[in-house]
Amino acid sequence: MNMECQIIDVQNLRGQLRHNEPLAKYTTWRVGGPAQWLYEPADLTDLMAFLPRVPDSLPLFWLGLGSNLLIRDGGIRGVVIATSGVLNEIKLLDNNLLRVEAGVSCAKVARVTARENLGGAEFLAGIPGTMGGALAMNAGAWGGETWKLVQAVETLDKTGTLRQRTPQDYEIGYRSVKNHFNEWFVAATLQLIPNVDSSGQERIKELLARRNATQPIGLPSCGSVFRNPPGDYAARLIEQDGWKGYRLGGAGVSEKHANFIINENQATAAEIESLITKIQTSITEHFGVQLVREVKIVGESVQDENQ
Repeated sequence: MNMECQIIDVQNLRGQLRHNEPLAKYTTWRVGGPAQWLYEPADLTDLMAFLPRVPDSLPLFWLGLGSNLLIRDGGIRGVVIATSGVLNEIKLLDNNLLRVEAGVSCAKVARVTARENLGGAEFLAGIPGTMGGALAMNAGAWGGETWKLVQAVETLDKTGTLRQRTPQDYEIGYRSVKNHFNEWFVAATLQLIPNVDSSGQERIKELLARRNATQPIGLPSCGSVFRNPPGDYAARLIEQDGWKGYRLGGAGVSEKHANFIINENQATAAEIESLITKIQTSITEHFGVQLVREVKIVGESVQDENQ
C-alpha cells in the first residue's frame, strides 16, 4: 500500500476509501481529473464517524450527482465525499412533511411526492442533481425554488457533529445560499401541500415533456451553464451573439439550447472552461451584460497539478 494511503484511518468504518480515483465518471459532463481521496460512506452514521478522521491538512469536497459542476483536469486535492445513492433515505412524516437525505436525486423527490399526492415539489423533476446540491445553491426550475419548500435542514461539521437548522439561519437568494457555518447539508425536511388527485404526476409529465423538447437531454452536459440575468435569458443572449453550435475542441454549444455546453467528443475540462470564458467575454463586450456562472468550477488545472 502506498504510504499516503495510511493518512486516513478507516479501521472499523463501513464505507469505501479510494486513492487517486478518476472523477470523470462521477460527473454529468464526463470530464475531470482524479480525487486525491474519494470516500463513499455506508450511511449517515458512517459519515459522522469518518469526518473527524480526516486530517485538517486535507480539504473536503462534497459530490452528489456531479451535475452543475466542472472538475478541472488536474483533479481535486483532499477528500471528496460521494453522497449520491448513499445518503439515500426518503421518509414521509406527519403534517405533509418529507425528510430527504442529501444523496437522493431531485427527480426521485418529485416522483415520490407526486405518487403520494403531495404537491409543491414537481419542479424538482427538472433538476439533474441531488437534494444536497439543490440545497447548496437553491436550485430551481419552472418557477420553483428548493428553499421555498424547506422547513429545516440537518448539517454536519468537520467533527462529525449533526445539527438542525432553519431557513432563518441562511441568506437565501436566486441560485444562492450563504451562511457563516463550516457545515454541509446532509438532509432536509420539506413542507408540501396535499393534492386531492394525481395532478402532480400529470404536472411532472408535462414539465418533462417541455424539458425534452427544449433541452439536450441525454447528452453529457452540466445543465444550464449561466444564471439568467435580471429581466433576460442567458440562452437568448448567447444565441443572439452567434454562439449556438460553436465548437472548441471536443466541447460545443448546444444547437437545441444555447445555455448548454455539450461534451461532444472527449472534451477536456480545460476546453469547456475556455469556452465558458469566451462566451462571458463576448456577451459583456456586445451587450454590456456580465453572465454569472451557474456551474461551479473546482479543482486543479493540469499545469497546477504538475507544479
